[in-house]
Amino acid sequence: MTQPTYPARRPARERRRDVSIWSRLRPPFVTVLAAVLIGVPLWLVVATAGKSQGEALTPNLAWPTDWQLGQNLADVWTQGDIPAAFLGSLLVMVPAVAGVLTLGSMAAWVLARRATRLNAMLYALAISGIVLPPAVVTIVLLLRQLGLAGSSLGMIGVYMGIYLSTVIFFVTGFIRTVPMSLEEAARVDGARPAVVFVRIILPVLRPVLATATILICLYVWNDVFYSFFVVGGRLDTLPLNLFQVASAGLYLDNWHLIFAYIILMSLPLLIVLAVAQRKIISGITSGAVK
Repeated sequence: MTQPTYPARRPARERRRDVSIWSRLRPPFVTVLAAVLIGVPLWLVVATAGKSQGEALTPNLAWPTDWQLGQNLADVWTQGDIPAAFLGSLLVMVPAVAGVLTLGSMAAWVLARRATRLNAMLYALAISGIVLPPAVVTIVLLLRQLGLAGSSLGMIGVYMGIYLSTVIFFVTGFIRTVPMSLEEAARVDGARPAVVFVRIILPVLRPVLATATILICLYVWNDVFYSFFVVGGRLDTLPLNLFQVASAGLYLDNWHLIFAYIILMSLPLLIVLAVAQRKIISGITSGAVK
């Protein structure tokens, strides 16, 4: 009876050498891959926004013959009614983000500190909104029944309902890493639950709340789907305004103006992201580190 033959194992020295080579090549490989995935789309937007109308008819990565980025941005600012749309986006985004962070962090604190079966079920129900898509038709019909259809207040309520699950998921996991001794010491001193939450819990939650703020601002600022059905035609936001002017023919074949509009629409979030990037990173990693 013949014995089965197995392929010879490579020497341990060769395996270690391969691992060492890959460990040296991995950082530059990841850097180049990230630069390509981020840099190419970014350059496409900037290059097209800096071209003339004739050059931008077919968007590509070619260098503009004559840079007109400043003029295109000025034309978009005056012709696209950006100030009013910017104000509309702020009127919806700021209250929605503030409300969802406040209610979400309070709910997460209760769910994290009271380990009961009921709270476990409520937590599972709360975070289910992350994977369950909202029913747009039902939302619109409900807002009509409440008299909030087409209003900024209705749009704020929709965003709060959609993204409350995200805040509860982020904050609950973070609070579970915070020692109970901090709250117990405050209660011994006679602090009420509201005081404990404001003075003890909220300062600790700054990193994770900064992360949640950026994520929700990104979703709300760029949203056109839900806002189109809820406030479309009654309140202008930046994405809705871009959709309307492009559909009306103002920017027909004017890809240089469309991409210039995208730059103006993205600048506020890019500035906030550049300022708060350290807190965002610490908010993402702090739960794992603790």
